Amino acid sequence: MSPRPKKKRCCEGNFCGRAFKPTGISLRELDRITLYRDELEALRLCDLEGLFQEQAGERMGVSRGTVQRILTRARKKTAQALVNGSALVFADDDQ
Repeated sequence: MSPRPKKKRCCEGNFCGRAFKPTGISLRELDRITLYRDELEALRLCDLEGLFQEQAGERMGVSRGTVQRILTRARKKTAQALVNGSALVFADDDQ
C-alpha cells in the first residue's frame, strides 16, 4: 500500500535569495541545511506575522497539526544552522 499523496501547500511569501549563510565564508566550505518553501512559509506566518498555527494552516491550506510538524522541523533546522554556523539553502519543494 502506497502512502497518501502530499497535499499542495499554499505559500505566499517570496524567497529572500537562494541561501542564508555566515559572512566571510564561501558557501562551498559550509555544511548546508535545506529549508523547504513550506517550512519558510510556516516560520513567516507564525513567527514573523504572529499568526496562530490554526490561522497559518488556513492560509497554507493544511491542518493545524501539519503546520505544527512543519514549524517544528523549520525551527530545528534554523537553530541548527545558527548554532553550528551552517548555511540555510532554500529549496522549492520537499523531496
